[in-house]
Amino acid sequence: MAGFLKATKSDEIAPGQGKMVELNGKKIAIFNVEGAFYAIDDTCTHRGGPLSQGTLDGKQVKCPWHGGVFDITTGEVSGPPPFKGVSRYNVRIEGGDVEVEV
Repeated sequence: MAGFLKATKSDEIAPGQGKMVELNGKKIAIFNVEGAFYAIDDTCTHRGGPLSQGTLDGKQVKCPWHGGVFDITTGEVSGPPPFKGVSRYNVRIEGGDVEVEV
């Protein structure tokens, strides 16, 4: 059964940055874009690179390993080499907590 789980504090992710959290055995990348938070799978579908460590440009994250680009609002691939997207998760802010629906 899906539900929202506390992932981190909102002030632990600076604007333009990402952070990996593990919830229910899933590695999830949470990104802060000008105070709006987004969550996708942390593992690139190309070779498994950590998307949370990638470069964020607006709402696009570039995998640090081979440069694949993903839209953090949808999880869809925006640029090769990956050809398969990642899962996207609903996010909400409760108090100062970032919660992710898993």
